[in-house]
Amino acid sequence: MNSKDQAVVPPRKVLLFSGHMVDAPGRKEPRFPASKEGVVADEIARLLASPDVAANSSDLAICSGACGGDLLFADACLARGTALELYLPFDESTFLANSVDFAGADWRNRFFAAKSKATLHIAPDELGPLRTNEDPYERVNLWMLERAARFGAAKMIFTCLWNGEGGDGPGGTKHLMDAARRNSAPVHWLNTKMLWN
Repeated sequence: MNSKDQAVVPPRKVLLFSGHMVDAPGRKEPRFPASKEGVVADEIARLLASPDVAANSSDLAICSGACGGDLLFADACLARGTALELYLPFDESTFLANSVDFAGADWRNRFFAAKSKATLHIAPDELGPLRTNEDPYERVNLWMLERAARFGAAKMIFTCLWNGEGGDGPGGTKHLMDAARRNSAPVHWLNTKMLWN
């Protein structure tokens, strides 16, 4: 086991998450409007408290740290005492510029608050430079999936906040959803098209 792993005792369950970021200002087709943050936070909290998941301090949560779904999931897991591992596709400053800062200082502060209670994994530091034709977002998805499965596929539960469509580029929630399904992980799909109604 990697010395950076937070979970020394094997967890009861591993909660893997992927989800949309909050929409950047001026996004043409809204996907996760900032006004829906409370709806998402409530739905994630409800799921974590449900009998199917019942997240607690015996579990491990794995996600990235982008504004929106990732940090709302991280916050909700930490509130339940669940150990947290954050995985970034880039060095921290690049990640913050690409996936956090555009949404405002509050999200940046929330990233650092979650990071202070988590084990942080940075892909270039631990996996090395990208190979030719390798996408950083697909790589971090598969890395999170591999790390979630390290305690046995039967312990893994995948949750996604997703509109059911393809992403804005490679990687993204659909990519990890497809990979998790291939690994037979139970899936909890928080469908934003239904949540927004």
